[in-house]
Amino acid sequence: MGKVAWGFTSSIDGFIAGPGHDMGWMSACEPLAEGTTERMAAAVAVIISGRNGYDAAKEQQDERDKTTSAAYGGAWSGTEIVLTHRPEELADDPTVVPLNCDITTAVRHARQIAGDGDVQIISADIGRQALEHDLVDELQVFVAPVFLGDGVRIFDVPGGRRIDWELVEIYEDGLRSFGRAYRPRRR
Repeated sequence: MGKVAWGFTSSIDGFIAGPGHDMGWMSACEPLAEGTTERMAAAVAVIISGRNGYDAAKEQQDERDKTTSAAYGGAWSGTEIVLTHRPEELADDPTVVPLNCDITTAVRHARQIAGDGDVQIISADIGRQALEHDLVDELQVFVAPVFLGDGVRIFDVPGGRRIDWELVEIYEDGLRSFGRAYRPRRR
């Protein structure tokens, strides 16, 4: 069975999207070595995303570049689960599986679909929920050299609990983007 990873690129000041889920800032990212994106995408069988990100991607599809218009810049193929309270509204989109359930059920379903492949969470809110239930096996972080000042924070939980991480991997092919993987330090 693969791992459940929460992966993202963030700004230096801790945002994974600008206001309105704008992703234009991703052009500030340092390019990864050739083949890196494809290698990372090949490990992922299922992506779990959120409705706000899904809606923003649809609305901005004519504005987004190759890097931000599709998962892993288009290098990924697999099943995308969109968590939503209104799954019937996405029933006509054959590219996603809309689910209205809690995070534990969503991850269990994603793992069944993924088999030996990984499950990748690409939403700040869903990542937070998965952490609350100790469902995240790995955190994959890339940092873009940009301050956004506003937008969607990586992790914003006033009064939330502390989570310590231990370094698992440094992405040698992404040193300038501070590519790192961590696992939760279990107590």
